[in-house]
Amino acid sequence: MAVPGSLRRQPASRGLVSHCTHHHIVVFLLTFFSYSLLHASRKTFSNVKVSISSQWTPSCLNSTAPELRPYELWNSSHLFPNSEEATLFLGTLDTIFLFSYAVGLFVSGIVGDRLNLRWVLSFGMCSSALVVFSFGTLTEWLHFYNKWFYCCLWVVNGLLQSTGWPCVVAVMGNWFGKAGRGFVFGLWSACASVGNILGAFLASCVLKYGYEYAFLVTASVQFAGGVIVFFGLLTSPKEVGLPELGADEDEVSVEEDANRPLMGSDDVDDDDQNYSIQATDNENQPKAIGFFQACCLPGVVLYSLAYACLKLVNYSFFFWLPFYLSNNFGWKEAEADQLSIWYDVGGIIGGTIQGLISDVLQKRAPVLAVSLLFAVGSLFGYSRSPNSKPINAVIMAITGFFIGGPSNMISSAISADLGRQDVVKGSSEALATVTGIVDGTGSIGAAVGQYLVSLIQENLRWMWVFYFFILMISSTILFISPLTVREIRLLLHERRLRMLAE
Repeated sequence: MAVPGSLRRQPASRGLVSHCTHHHIVVFLLTFFSYSLLHASRKTFSNVKVSISSQWTPSCLNSTAPELRPYELWNSSHLFPNSEEATLFLGTLDTIFLFSYAVGLFVSGIVGDRLNLRWVLSFGMCSSALVVFSFGTLTEWLHFYNKWFYCCLWVVNGLLQSTGWPCVVAVMGNWFGKAGRGFVFGLWSACASVGNILGAFLASCVLKYGYEYAFLVTASVQFAGGVIVFFGLLTSPKEVGLPELGADEDEVSVEEDANRPLMGSDDVDDDDQNYSIQATDNENQPKAIGFFQACCLPGVVLYSLAYACLKLVNYSFFFWLPFYLSNNFGWKEAEADQLSIWYDVGGIIGGTIQGLISDVLQKRAPVLAVSLLFAVGSLFGYSRSPNSKPINAVIMAITGFFIGGPSNMISSAISADLGRQDVVKGSSEALATVTGIVDGTGSIGAAVGQYLVSLIQENLRWMWVFYFFILMISSTILFISPLTVREIRLLLHERRLRMLAE
C-alpha cells in the first residue's frame, strides 16, 4: 500500500538548505539582532529597579542624610515616602508599558502588512531609543522627577517598541519557508533571550557609575541598530531577484501536515507552499487580510488566550527576576543582574530543542503541553531554591527551558503557521496581523500580571507569586488542550496508516 503524501516524513532541513543564500543569513542576523536590541533596552529597566527605587526614596536608605546636608535638599528628588510605594509604582510602569505595547501590537501588525516593513522597524527602533534615553538618562541629568512624565514616556515607548515583533516575524516568514520552520524559528526566537542577556550585561557593566548610564548605553546601541536596519534589511527575496521559496518544491510540506488540524483543508498546491508575504510586485500582491478576519482564522483565538497566560509568567521573570533575587536573598544588584541571565539561557535552549522536536513530530501543541507540565514542577522547585547562587542558577535555567521555550514557539513558529494557512492564500498579507494579534493578546495578559505580581508580593510575599505563576501555566495548558487532543489523535491515526502500509 502506498503511503499518502501527507504522511511521508521528509527531512526538515532539506528544503531549507537547498534555498539558503547569503541573503538569508544576513536577514536572519539583522532581524535577530534588531529585536535583541529592543529587548535589551527593556531589560535595562528591570535590571536597575533597585537603583531607581533608591533614587526615588533616598531618605529611607541613608539614616545619616540629615547630618550630611539640609533635609529638604536631600529629599528634593524623592517621589515616594518608602520603598514599598516605589516598588508598586515600578510595577505600575511595567503594566503601563505592556498595555500600550499590546495596543501597539494590534496596530503595528496591520500597519506592517500595508507599509514597508523595513521603514516601520527602523522607525520603531530609533524613536524608542530616544524615548528610553529621555526616561532614564535625560531626566536624571536634569534632576527632573515626575510620575506623570515617566508614565507618558513609558506609554510612548510601549507603542514604539510594538513595531518590532510583527515586522521581524513577517520578514523571517518571507525568507524562510515551512521546511524546518520549528527549528529555524526556535533558534531565531532566541533573539529575545539574547537581548535580555545583552541588556543585563551592559547594565551590570556601567551600573556602578549610575543607572542613567545603563539607559544611555542601551539606547545608543539600539539607535545605531535602527540605522543599520534601515540601510541593510531586505524584506523579501523579490527585492534581490530571488524566486519565492516554494516555487520549485515538489513535495508536500512537513509543516503543512503538522498543523493540518489547525490550518485548514487537505488540498494544498505544492507550488504555493512558501509564497511570499511581502511581495514587491504590486500587480500580483494580494490584499492584506482584515483584523477580524485574522481573529477568525483557525487556532488564532486559542493560541492567543494561551499566550496571554504564558507571557504573563515569562514577562514576570523578565521584569522582576533581578529584583526578586536582590530582595529575597539580599544579593547585590549587579550580581542579581548577571545571575538572571541563566533564565534566558534556558529559554534559548528550550525554544531550539522543542522547535526541532515539533518538526520531527510534525505537531506543535503536544510538545508545548509536555513542556508546560514540566514547567509547573520547575516553578514549584524554584520557589524553594536555597540561598545558593549555583543551585539557584541551575533551577532557574531549567525553569527557563520549560517556560521560555514554549513562549518562543508560540510567538514565532506557531504565529507563522497561523498566518500562512490555506484559508488566507487568496489574501496572503496576514502574517504581521496574526503575529500582532497573538503577541498583543499575550501582552495584555502580561500587563495585568505585572501589577498583580507587585500586589501579591507586597501583601502575600513571594511564595504566593509562584503559586500564581503555577495557576497561569495550568491555564495555558487548558487553552491548548483542544489542539493537543486533535494533534495527538492525528499522530495516532497516521501511525496506524503507516503500519497498514508496511
